[in-house]
Amino acid sequence: MSNYDQYAAAVDALSGGKNVVLLDDMGLPSIYCPINKLKNSELIAGGSENTHLAFNVADVEKSRFFYSKYQNVIINGRAYSLPHRDPAANVNWDQARKACEEKGAGFHLGTMAEWAAIALWCRKNGTMPRGNNNYGRDHSSTHEKGQESGKDWDGVRTGRTFTGSGPATWGHDWTQFGIQDMNGNVLEWLAGSRLVDGQIQIIPYNNAALGSKCDMSASSTLWKAIKADGSLCDPETKTGTLHFDWISNKITLTDAIDSFTTDEGEYTEFSQLGFKSGLTVPEIAKALLIFPDEPGGDYSGDGKWIDCVGERLPIAGGFWYRGSGAGVFYVDLSIPRSYSGWHLGFRSAYCEL
Repeated sequence: MSNYDQYAAAVDALSGGKNVVLLDDMGLPSIYCPINKLKNSELIAGGSENTHLAFNVADVEKSRFFYSKYQNVIINGRAYSLPHRDPAANVNWDQARKACEEKGAGFHLGTMAEWAAIALWCRKNGTMPRGNNNYGRDHSSTHEKGQESGKDWDGVRTGRTFTGSGPATWGHDWTQFGIQDMNGNVLEWLAGSRLVDGQIQIIPYNNAALGSKCDMSASSTLWKAIKADGSLCDPETKTGTLHFDWISNKITLTDAIDSFTTDEGEYTEFSQLGFKSGLTVPEIAKALLIFPDEPGGDYSGDGKWIDCVGERLPIAGGFWYRGSGAGVFYVDLSIPRSYSGWHLGFRSAYCEL
């Protein structure tokens, strides 16, 4: 048995199959968590028996996808999911995507659909992960700490912590074998969703998992708008498609943008998002964390940011000083794909194509 086979077998055995080792096309390993197929009824209050769209790629239903256990690092231009590392930061969306796709077929930048499926599972199963959202600690359980990576914030307080260095409750399933650090540490770029002048657009289903085979450029014709009934259409259709607007001092889901003009960005707790009178929120909006499946419910105070001028791509999870606003339901749609920052990283995923 090769050293790799021994390592992979040990990881599988110790985790009870919750962790697997996948090799890229250069034979280098990363650790992933398999996420088995889920129905909307298993994730969303009042959800249908339809399979969650994270498991539909190019009209083929998938039995699972693999999500990086750890926020990724970049080695020789490629993304790797490894423990006890300082996570990559200061990467823009295109750089993050390229680092994932360089690994070979099936590897891709984690998608909004995949993140949403995991976040909804956490809430449904009572394991909303805690994490580094308060200078190395969790804001609500300050005894929970990660190990400082050495990249301190201001010379005094902790910034980033090493991947997977927190307690079990920092895993998505509240075990050390779960996906680590989805709450805080560094924000994470996601693929397959965007906001353009207030209109919500997606790459259909989880086709963003096709990686380099999926055109997600700003001008791509693969982007689709979402009608109020949940069907998809060309983004040129403005009226009758889902938008975010700033109405009555809160982010509001509506079927056309009416009043939002500022490009300063606006914030509302996810549970407190509004919706236009008469609008029936479609299931797809709940499945993609566009709108809460239980408005006013407990989403741990996680928040949403938007900027309705130009193209804005999603970053999720929060970072080390976001406090109660950080978490798996934190989705920020206020920055362009060209942005990079000391608090912004990513993680790769894998789909069997």
